[in-house]
This record gives sequence, structure tokens and C-alpha cells, in this order.
Amino acid sequence: MPSFSAKPLFNKDCGLLVHPTSLPNQYGVGDFGPSAIAWLELLAQNGQTVWQILPLNPAGYGDSPYQGLSAFAANPVFLSPEDLHARGLIDEIELRSFELENRSVVDFTAVYRNKTELSARAAVRFFELDSGDPLRLKYDAFVTAESDWLEGFALYSALKASFGGVAWTDWPEPLRQREPGALAQAVHDLDVELEQVRFEQFLLREQWDSVRATARRLNICIVGDLPIFVAHDSADVWCERGLFRLNDDGSPSVVAGVPPDYFSETGQLWGNPLYAWDVHRSDGFSWWRKRLRKILNWVDVVRIDHFRGFEACWEILGGAETAEDGRWIAAPGREVFNLFVEDWGLPLPVIAEDLGVITDGVIALRDDFQLPGIRIEQFAFGSDEMKKTFLPEVYDEHCIAYTGTHDNDTVVGWFNSDAGEDSTRTQSDIDTERAEALAYFGTDGSEIHKDFIRSLYRSNAAATIVPIQDLIGLGSEGRMNTPGQSSGSWGWRMTSYSDVLTALAELSELTSACGRGQAALSSYIAR
Repeated sequence: MPSFSAKPLFNKDCGLLVHPTSLPNQYGVGDFGPSAIAWLELLAQNGQTVWQILPLNPAGYGDSPYQGLSAFAANPVFLSPEDLHARGLIDEIELRSFELENRSVVDFTAVYRNKTELSARAAVRFFELDSGDPLRLKYDAFVTAESDWLEGFALYSALKASFGGVAWTDWPEPLRQREPGALAQAVHDLDVELEQVRFEQFLLREQWDSVRATARRLNICIVGDLPIFVAHDSADVWCERGLFRLNDDGSPSVVAGVPPDYFSETGQLWGNPLYAWDVHRSDGFSWWRKRLRKILNWVDVVRIDHFRGFEACWEILGGAETAEDGRWIAAPGREVFNLFVEDWGLPLPVIAEDLGVITDGVIALRDDFQLPGIRIEQFAFGSDEMKKTFLPEVYDEHCIAYTGTHDNDTVVGWFNSDAGEDSTRTQSDIDTERAEALAYFGTDGSEIHKDFIRSLYRSNAAATIVPIQDLIGLGSEGRMNTPGQSSGSWGWRMTSYSDVLTALAELSELTSACGRGQAALSSYIAR
């Protein structure tokens, strides 16, 4: 393995995986307002140095942040009513009108309706401000600076709304094919709607900048997430069709997924269009360089989901019903990462999600660019031939360790599970995993989530990150996502921070005892 010559990204850091949608407030979904600030303060008070989130992009099919409507925009559900009230863009009565029932599952339909009305009302007051108002000047500067993606996204969003939310491939032919005359007419006709989309994105950035400034002040590193693929129904594909492998009608000729695996006997058919790599290569992979640059304007370090796709992608014919009949095709990851190093130097602020079918080529790509990989403690038990590599005692100081991910069941749910359709595990597999875990920890399993967390924090991993559901010991009812499930995921949320205070206090004691987090801050990533 190549030696790590540069200062590593992490040094005995630790923290929690919580998507902003899961934060508690009175508005139906977590956002970029006071609840996010309060969350950061809780992390710091309890010795943590990492907040990991899922993609912040506008969620697409099934409310999934991994099927984003744009690789560059932020999701309007994160708009904070409280922040807009503080800015004088909505009044007290309006603020109260946006309150929703405080539920443990996000009602995305109600939330989207609320946030659309919220931004519309705020926009009326905003555009009544004098053109010389400081906020208006910041808005003008934002629109100019972000025009390379913002204008295309604004038009895509306005058109999508005008056609009732259908995919761009179902729009009238002139718009689907981006005929200049049709685009110019749409820009004229949708002028007000375009301005509102720009305004939403400006506000989201303003609000997030306040959150991130708090994180920096508290020495909290925000770890973001970059899905390697983009959704077919997205502004990216509609605006940049040549970058993707599409048919003449705009449908994908081939799509992404993975072969049969732990989660599914027929593989995972994601449906994202694959890249036309030769086209990317012809302009020096400028789209990829811009994508990394933009996301690192939002977060400190980014986890690249399905990193192995930079070495090879599982190619499935468009229209296929399962992912079984695919093939691996090479990808130019080394070329892309050489350019990333030109832009950012080493160490790159990147974590490689190196799970799944990992070949020598994937390992070489990860290690040659000094990228930390990840280890999932749940995978340490059972029949997987690689299970020993997931045991905490073999973690080294270059990996990022997790109890589980957003795609896994919670630790308690996993431990108490029965055979079902959400994975390829039989009851015999489950019984074996449970028995091995009990033997490994030497406990009765009554607090299996705490067994996992203790061993994780005591390991040599560069950083340890725990999904909030595992910290508080939730069962399968707290699961964030079930791969292959078309709906019903991504909605779990806390209803109050009071429910996590005891668990955070216990975690703080463990953190201190293990010399992690704030105690190891002196060697932390420079920000």
C-alpha cells in the first residue's frame, strides 16, 4: 500500500450521521435554521467533531436525495421559516401559519406545499426592497456568480412545475430538444417563476452559510455526500445531454446499478444514465471539476457514494427490468482524480465509499490518491468472505468507520430482524450473524447498539461516525432507507432533542475516554 505522505483528513475524530431533514422543529422537516445551529452546539458540547449529512440536492423520485433534480442546487425543503421571519421577509402570523404537526416521519407532500408558499410570500417582500439594499446586492452577486448552473436549473424547475411535475422527456418536443426559440419563449413566459427559483437558491445558500460558520466556530467538520451518478430527470441531463449516454429521444441507452448483492437477489437497478466519458475527456472533465468545487463550497469533506464507479460501472441496457444482465465497463477515474489533485492538492478532501464489488483496481485508485475508505461494523458478522476486514480491531488510521449507513437497517433492527424481502439474508444467516455478534461482544445483546458504538470508538479508525438512530437504539422503525423500495424511505426525523440528550451524554464520556473528538482536535483538518 502506498504510504500516506500528507497530513490525513482526520485524526481520531468522531461524530454522527444525521440528514438535515431529520432535525426537529415545528415546520414538519429539519431545515437550515435554528434547529441546525442547535444540533451543532449539541455535537460540540458532547465532544464530537463531525456532522455527516446526505446529499443536499433537490430530492427526486421517491424523495431520494440520491436521485437529485440537480447536482448543484439545494433542496427548497431546507428553507427555514424562522430565518425568513428574522430577516423581515415573513411576519409573525405567517410564521405560525407554516407550522405542521410534529411527527416522527416527514410528510413530504405537506412540506413541499408549505415551502413553495413560504418562498413565494418571502419573494414578494424581497423584490420590494430597494435595489441598493445590502441583501438585494448580495442576491445580484449570487445570481451572477452561480449563473453557470443556476439559469439552467431555474428554467428546468419552472418548466417542470408548469407541466405538473412530469419528467423532461414528457415535455413538448421543442422544449425536450432545447430548441433556442422555445427556450427563449419559456424564459419570457416564466419570468416570475424563474426569479423565485433563483431567490430560493440564494436564501438556501445564505442560511447554510450561517450554519457552516457555526460549524467552523465550534470546530465541527461537515462531511457531505456526492452521488457518483445523477438522476435522468434532472436539470443536469436536460441541459447537458451530450455528457450522458442517451438515445435520440432523450431516454437513457444504458443505466447504472449494481449486480445481485447483499440487498437484492436481482441486483439494484438505479436507472441513472451513465456518462459519455469521451465527451467529458474532450474538455478536460470540466463538469466534474466544477461539481467537486461547488460541493466543497458547502461542506468540508465529501464522501463519494459508489466510489468504485470511477474504476468501472455496472452497465445495464435502458429499459431492463432488473440489474442482473449487466456488465462492468471501465471508467477514467485516474484521469479525473489527477485533475482533482491539481485543483486541491493532497490530501484530497474526499472519502471513498468503497463497498460492494471491490477489485484490485478500485483499491489502487483509492490508495494511490490517499483516500480514506470506509468500514461498516454490521458487515463483520455472518458469511461474507470479507467480514474480518470489518472487525474494529483491524481498522487502521486511514479508514472511516461506521456502525451502519443510511442504506442499512439500524443495529437494533439488524440484530432483531427476520428474513424478508429487503435483503438476501436467510433466517439461518441472521441467526449466525446474531450468534457471532453476541460471542464477539460477550454480552446478552440487550444494548447491542452500545456494544457496537463502544468497539467503534475504541478502534484505530481515523474517524468514527454513528447514525443518530443507532445512538439512541432505534429498531427498524428508524431505518432511513431500504434499497429497492420505491417509496416510504428518507422520512425519519427526531421530534425533539430531549430524546437524545442522555445518549449524547454517554457518548461524550466514551469520546473522552477514547481520546477522540475535541480531545484530538490539534491534528484536525485545517479549515
